[in-house]
Amino acid sequence: MKLYRPFSLVMLVVFLIVGILFLTAPAGVLGFFNSLSAGIGLAPTPTQVSYFYLGLVVAYMALVSTLAFLMFRHPSNHYFPLLLAVGKLSSSVLSLMLFILVQRSLICLTNFLVDGAIGAAALLFAVGIRRLSR
Repeated sequence: MKLYRPFSLVMLVVFLIVGILFLTAPAGVLGFFNSLSAGIGLAPTPTQVSYFYLGLVVAYMALVSTLAFLMFRHPSNHYFPLLLAVGKLSSSVLSLMLFILVQRSLICLTNFLVDGAIGAAALLFAVGIRRLSR
């Protein structure tokens, strides 16, 4: 559990940076992944951004940033990492489904792996905190 607070702080910073990037340069983020896709045989993702979905993405990043902040401030509360795990694992599974069923794009594969890892770590922390509180 020594790594819990540093994990929370790093996630807070990363989520804030990613949220700002999505808000200020959504086509740039997609373009970056598209520039890597061709080299590994994956399809490019359309870079046209719907502002409705952009609003949802930025709101999600605000929510996970808040959860990471609450995890850092209240390390004995197992509900915060559990909620983060639900969000990140849901995002991971959806990204995998999109990768398999819609388009084999690097951004979907990357999100599956990254959000899956974050979600799994958050779930492990939630279980660990819960066990320690008993």
